[in-house]
Amino acid sequence: MRKRRLGSYAAVIVFAVPFLLPFYLLVRNALMSKRELGSLDWHWWPETVSFQGFADAFGNEAVPLAHALWNSTLISAISAPLSTLLASMAGYALARIPVAAAKPAFFFIIATMMVPGAATFIPTFVVVGSLGGVNTMWGLIVPGLFSAFAVLLFRGFYLRFPRELEDAGRVDGLGYLGLYGRLALPNSGALFASLGILSFIEHWNAFLWPLVIGQDPEFWTVQVALSTNLNQQAVNMPALFAGALVAILPLVALFLIAQRWIVRGVLLTGIKG
Repeated sequence: MRKRRLGSYAAVIVFAVPFLLPFYLLVRNALMSKRELGSLDWHWWPETVSFQGFADAFGNEAVPLAHALWNSTLISAISAPLSTLLASMAGYALARIPVAAAKPAFFFIIATMMVPGAATFIPTFVVVGSLGGVNTMWGLIVPGLFSAFAVLLFRGFYLRFPRELEDAGRVDGLGYLGLYGRLALPNSGALFASLGILSFIEHWNAFLWPLVIGQDPEFWTVQVALSTNLNQQAVNMPALFAGALVAILPLVALFLIAQRWIVRGVLLTGIKG
């Protein structure tokens, strides 16, 4: 038994190394000096740990990295719970409210998943731009609030939700909104948390839409701010790696804290006893 457990740990470590290698390189390069990072000699770790890259990343007045981090945090913190809540409401309506348009609406939502994002990007930009959404927070947030994938998962979850619980709620005089708010939503916490976390990561990593909507540096997100460093004539590589490290740390922390909810959400085990 002990040998089997040691073998399992060894296998996990072996498979984890390729995934951890990019993080190691990111930390290593962020703590190096320009001279050492540009050297042809390989170093497993900086000879002298330097934090100048972090100072340069946050001290560049042309690239407001700190403000971009705040924008990304604000956009992700608003978009993730709101988009998940809308998907949950849509999924419950499609699963439980008996109307003739439920199935056509569901198939229409599924059909939107088959349309490439590039095909809807320009029409969406034209609509948002005509409404005055360029260089605004709502222009960055609103177009990304609908997720057909999340609606699909919530619908499947609510189809398997025990009808006995809802029948008991109807006896107490609850309507569809009450059944959703008091029974369905509280018992879908694991799926809600899992999809909310994935939505947070998706909005945090978004690049193309914030790039075209947030044209003013005041509305840059962290991904746009980091890409701006690559457009400069002289690229400060330690500062670029330091900024990337700072940008990824919130996602790593979020995953470590909420990995239990992600696993539970994937398994769709959100019904209380």
